[in-house]
Amino acid sequence: MSNTKEIERAELHKTIWRIANDLRGSVDGWDFKSYVLGMLFYRFLSENLTNYLNTQECRAGNEDFNYALLSDEEAEYGR
Repeated sequence: MSNTKEIERAELHKTIWRIANDLRGSVDGWDFKSYVLGMLFYRFLSENLTNYLNTQECRAGNEDFNYALLSDEEAEYGR
């Protein structure tokens, strides 16, 4: 059973790697990695800001608050 899972995992890894190479195209691997890591870091910051603001609003008594649902104008005040 574990051998089957290892084979499936290896196939999945190959498929993901092939898709990443196709998406990358002629861009240098390091440049692509820098772009992807930068986007992941930005997402990390965005999600943590959202969680922080939602938690603080909940503590302040506004339990229905959701930063992700605010308009851009309203969200700018939180930033």
